Amino acid sequence: MSPDVPRDDSPSPATTSGAPEGSALDRRAADLVQRLLAVGIDGLGPFDGAAEVAAAARKQNPSAESAIHAVLRQHTRLVAGNGFATGLGGLLTLPVALPANVFGFHVLAVRAVAAMAELRGYDTSRPEVRSAILLTLVGADATDVLKSAGLPTGGRLTGRLTGLLTSRVPGPVLMLVNKGVGFRIIARFGTQGLLRLPQRALPVVGGVVGAGVDTVMFRRIAKAAEHALPPRSAQTP
Repeated sequence: MSPDVPRDDSPSPATTSGAPEGSALDRRAADLVQRLLAVGIDGLGPFDGAAEVAAAARKQNPSAESAIHAVLRQHTRLVAGNGFATGLGGLLTLPVALPANVFGFHVLAVRAVAAMAELRGYDTSRPEVRSAILLTLVGADATDVLKSAGLPTGGRLTGRLTGLLTSRVPGPVLMLVNKGVGFRIIARFGTQGLLRLPQRALPVVGGVVGAGVDTVMFRRIAKAAEHALPPRSAQTP
């Protein structure tokens, strides 16, 4: 419902999270994914974008696949360092450090997956490609996001993401996909923040826990992305 339309007794439209369209959570999810795309794919200031990362890795490696492995190794170290640094201060810095850790983790994950996409021949400026990259962040929840946006959900998840990469999808549908990813990241932040609170409350220990958990999560995302983003030449027309 547009905010300019007078309210009535009919139910408000829902987004992929079940929150009313235009709600604070709705806007927060949209803002989060826009920042992830803007920083993680396009880059910001000294933080290189995915295309620059991919180009640098390709110059230093004999093949696109070896360049991908180099990018993933680099970002595994960066993710671990981010998790350690933001968990190092314990309870005193937790209110600031935990949101910073969540955003930093997902920016690095987006950049790594987007660099992989570039190295495998995809144009990361295409909205469909950017949405597929976002979907790799939420694992099995990607099926629910696609379903809520009205996109096909049959077959294997990797096949559905590959199909999205090569399709032309209306902008409003992609906005629903992106926002659905944002909702799930926000929900995951709340859940994981509570689960890791006892360990993160302890100085130094919190850094070790943060580095370990973030490394495991990143490797899962990278593995899923490797299957969901096959080389363009390997795809059937």
